[in-house]
Amino acid sequence: MQQAVGAILLIVWLPLLAAAQRSDESRGHGYFYFAPGVSSPDGTAMAHVGGGAEGFFTKNLGAGVDVGYLTLMRRWNDGIGTFSPNFIARFLPKQDNKIEPFFTGGYTLFFRSGTANGFNFGGGANWWFKDHVGLRFEVRDNVMVEEGIGHFVGFRIGLAFR
Repeated sequence: MQQAVGAILLIVWLPLLAAAQRSDESRGHGYFYFAPGVSSPDGTAMAHVGGGAEGFFTKNLGAGVDVGYLTLMRRWNDGIGTFSPNFIARFLPKQDNKIEPFFTGGYTLFFRSGTANGFNFGGGANWWFKDHVGLRFEVRDNVMVEEGIGHFVGFRIGLAFR
């Protein structure tokens, strides 16, 4: 399990080390988030907390990793972990732009005492109100495909930093 996670991280981050960008482009950023949301098909209130980092190998395309904790709103101690390596497409990537919209998607590993596979997709925007600090707004659907299909849609708000 640890070897698979290490291999995924290596594949995601290795191209970022060789990326050549102009100085007016953001090379990447990190973020933390809180996401209230719902699960389907039953509509149970959920919460997702976590953080991640994204780096870019072209002006608009990049990769990232996200780690979080997904739980019922009423039972915080009974959640599951999420690990998501993703691809990201952003728009208006120059550092002097205050708003940076993006789309993202990729694989999701759900884990607790065992593991389950899935995927995720979403979109949102980073609002850079300072050179190195911003707010992140995003809607993301984490889909568990094992044991029936379950959707966990979260409305993320967080702090972004570069």
